[in-house]
Amino acid sequence: MTHKGTFLRNLLLLLVPFFLFASLAPRPLTWVAIGDSITYLNDHPDETGGRITKGYLTRVTGKLPHIHVTNQGHNGWTSGGIADAAEKLGLAKADVYSIFLGTNDWWQGRPLGRLADYRNGTGNGTVYGSFRLIVDKLRRLNPGAKIVLITPMQRTDFVYINDPKNNAYGSYQEKNGQTLEQFALAIDSIGRAEGFAVVDLYHQKGMDVPHLVKFKRLKDPQTGQYKNYPYPDYIDIPFAPGTDEYPYPEAAIDVTYDGLHPSDKGYEMISNLLIPVMKRY
Repeated sequence: MTHKGTFLRNLLLLLVPFFLFASLAPRPLTWVAIGDSITYLNDHPDETGGRITKGYLTRVTGKLPHIHVTNQGHNGWTSGGIADAAEKLGLAKADVYSIFLGTNDWWQGRPLGRLADYRNGTGNGTVYGSFRLIVDKLRRLNPGAKIVLITPMQRTDFVYINDPKNNAYGSYQEKNGQTLEQFALAIDSIGRAEGFAVVDLYHQKGMDVPHLVKFKRLKDPQTGQYKNYPYPDYIDIPFAPGTDEYPYPEAAIDVTYDGLHPSDKGYEMISNLLIPVMKRY
């Protein structure tokens, strides 16, 4: 074989694997993640008192590097707030949109409404109506985009690590006559009606209220001494944010670090559920 022939053969041997790899490599995808503080904190771990290292967006894209994500998480926002500001948020055209909302809607006592509110586009007065407005906005941006819905997680007594006066009881009881589970089921019903993928965190094994924190550290009303109370023993024990110690020391961290927001363990659980969905696209 001539020198030229050998060169061409070697070149071919190099190029075939390259083109084979290129044909098998997943195409780049853009992802806009819409959500509340659970999504927002992915880019702001410094606001968690050092309790997390990375959120679910970073974990998903770490395993699927062909996906490029934009964080549209907004602290404390409801689906109503997102729907109302949809034209001002700078939402970009993307291949995939995820919507992870509902826990603040429940806590703020927003009326859930009915699936008919979603189907008929009745406006921003109910959670169903808000989701319709958000979905309509995303379809205007990219009619062919994939939409993934993520239900709210269960939550226990939340105490904000940077301001204990900001606290709320958990989803083990109703708020404004509504359960958080009703909000999760509503989001699931929208997904079923539209054929959207749904990641159901609310009913995920190991993410229920007893697993959210290992204990809540509170003063024993009888002795005044601090005691570690597991769920549900802490429910009726008072907490005084102005004088009591923060009730969730690091040893209390489990799926959440403050009763509401995921810990590294919680974010890993979320990403493990989301990765197989994102792989489809």
